[in-house]
Amino acid sequence: MANHKSAEKRIRANEIKRVRNRYQHKTTRSFIKRLKSSTLKSEATNLLKEVSSMIDKLAKKNIIHWKKAANQKSKLTRFVNKLA
Repeated sequence: MANHKSAEKRIRANEIKRVRNRYQHKTTRSFIKRLKSSTLKSEATNLLKEVSSMIDKLAKKNIIHWKKAANQKSKLTRFVNKLA
């Protein structure tokens, strides 16, 4: 248990950030699943734009590693380009 006021505040702040990061990460994963399940190229292209932005934001905030973000965007772009 924390002994200082600042440590207690840090615990509260970390919990708030943890919940927010978890929500954003889970939302992004849901959008990625939605993108992978789409069959129409026009729909997938629009979703790709949105998902790429979400992935970039996660990488910017260090929720995911920037190289993981690059790999995900690359794979999703290849997937969309293969759609007829």
